[in-house]
Amino acid sequence: MLQLDIKEKAERMAKKNEPITKPPQPTLASMEKERLQRENIMKKQPKISEHVSYKEGTYSITADRLNLDNDPSEEHLANMRLVSEKVFEPLREHVGYPIKINSFYRGPELNKAIGGSRKSQHCHGQAMDIDDTIGWMSNADMFNFIKDNLSFDQMIWEFGSDENPNWVHVSYVSEEKNRCRMLKAFRCPAGGTSYSTLGYGKLKKV
Repeated sequence: MLQLDIKEKAERMAKKNEPITKPPQPTLASMEKERLQRENIMKKQPKISEHVSYKEGTYSITADRLNLDNDPSEEHLANMRLVSEKVFEPLREHVGYPIKINSFYRGPELNKAIGGSRKSQHCHGQAMDIDDTIGWMSNADMFNFIKDNLSFDQMIWEFGSDENPNWVHVSYVSEEKNRCRMLKAFRCPAGGTSYSTLGYGKLKKV
């Protein structure tokens, strides 16, 4: 019995002295390989709508830099198709030129990394941030077209000035549940963001 106790103690001591092995850290080469693999997957994915590619809907510089997976589920992808078909494509036809999508789908890891709201509709594939980059139609013009002609859940005049926002946030849930609510985002003097109400779109259901 004494010999067994000594043996067990010796084994415990040996385990304590074993070096702790850390999991291998990703190298720049392995991260670049993963990035290229993700790009190839994006290229093979079908378009979300006629003028919205899978890459436009899921790409993020932050996700790329931090090596985060930002692929939507089938449910989220269905939501992305809906907001693209109901809001983006009619707007794109009206503008007649490409419209930049700053942000569309955000997975939970990406949303956390950028400090996004846990309630953000981007996380469900229901919201996109759009921006005029050509100058054919201003962000204010796009905001007003959506307000007067399309159904939407929430649209935000994102910062900028009273004449033109820096970009437009717009979301879509369903014809039955859309609130057609409009907000204006502005910076608080003490820091952070606040919102004021701008009313409702013309297609709001009473």
